[in-house]
Amino acid sequence: MPATAIRKRPREPGGALAAALQGTAAPSPFTVGFYLLPNFPMMAFASAIEPLRAANRLSKQQLFDWRLLSPTGAPVTASNRIDIAVHEAIGDAQFFDLVLVCAGLNEPPLADKRPHGWLRGLARNGAAIGGISLGAYVLAYAGLLDGRRCALHWESLTAFAELFPRIHTTGEIFVIDGDRYTCSGGTAALDMMLQLITDRHGRGLANDVSEQFIHPRIRAAQDSQRMAIQSRLGVANEKLTAAIAMMESVDEEPRSVQEISAVVGLSPRQLERLFEKYVSTSPSRYYLKLRLNRARAMLQQTSKPILEIAVACGFESASHFSRCYRVVHGHRPRDERAGTER
Repeated sequence: MPATAIRKRPREPGGALAAALQGTAAPSPFTVGFYLLPNFPMMAFASAIEPLRAANRLSKQQLFDWRLLSPTGAPVTASNRIDIAVHEAIGDAQFFDLVLVCAGLNEPPLADKRPHGWLRGLARNGAAIGGISLGAYVLAYAGLLDGRRCALHWESLTAFAELFPRIHTTGEIFVIDGDRYTCSGGTAALDMMLQLITDRHGRGLANDVSEQFIHPRIRAAQDSQRMAIQSRLGVANEKLTAAIAMMESVDEEPRSVQEISAVVGLSPRQLERLFEKYVSTSPSRYYLKLRLNRARAMLQQTSKPILEIAVACGFESASHFSRCYRVVHGHRPRDERAGTER
């Protein structure tokens, strides 16, 4: 693989406009490489690249440049089945300030280790490295997130944390930890890139870009990925939402309905009535479905043994897990992994 050269950029804000006022030459554009993997999420990719285009247009300066890459230089099919042409394959002589790996749906395959070495080489030479959506898996397997904070889509947090205990996963919408950029996917990529624009060229330009996309508030990294339970379920009862929040927390040893009821200050029967009234199901069945949905994400996104997934989601045995899974999802856990029912 050819050596990859990294072009250093001035990091001071102001860019070409400040340089022009000072009578100096404008700096080179900040170049972002987008490494696209099959089934990458189009929404997240567009949310990351479009702010750069808008920043150039609104500033009337070539502040940013970008290149699209794939493993071989061939077009890449997104999860919406649209083929995207790229500029080049990885491993060519390239100049990047930031490389973002864009992947989604499932854990990226490990058969081809070349991208890991390529990314490590870029990092050694000074490039910032990031992941969009499940692109964080590629960075993690390359050893580029050890000891770092990492944002990931809420559906994938449990599976990722199980595989990579040395990485500090978070439910924040994006994380910029030094020279590592990760975001949870979807429109969170827009907020991450608006932060990049702010850091390099000021809040004013970032606000202008945000308004162009009818994005009335630039979200902070610490903003929650998910809607509040009250909004998501249309429920205003505080004790019910507190019980649901406890159920949504990740725990290998699920709490009993009796324990949850006691914590929120209700009797088990009162909690049953609230669930039936507002959610049209029992607390135990609601809790079971949450755990099985978590298991489904782990089956789809990791290669962990089914028994380990069962234990991580609070089931006593693989057989019990399989029976419950079939009742709720209509097929066995191994069918989910094989893709025969998806």
